[in-house]
Amino acid sequence: MKILPLHPELKAYLKARQLKKKFDKQLNLFQNNLFHPSLRTELLEPRRMKIWSFRIDKKYRALFIFPEKDLVEIIDVNDHYQ
Repeated sequence: MKILPLHPELKAYLKARQLKKKFDKQLNLFQNNLFHPSLRTELLEPRRMKIWSFRIDKKYRALFIFPEKDLVEIIDVNDHYQ
């Protein structure tokens, strides 16, 4: 599985919130096992949109899609509770 490079705005978002180290740790888990228990990977509603998320920490989640087979694009990082 290949993960596309992060958009510069997402990199800036992670840096501004001091999440880069946590994100990198979770991304490593994600690359090895999409459904590692600490990621809490889930398909979001509405399911037909096929947008998934995984946990960065208790507050933040990364949203991703599969634009092609064996390809992942992280499309957003956000505060899970807003």
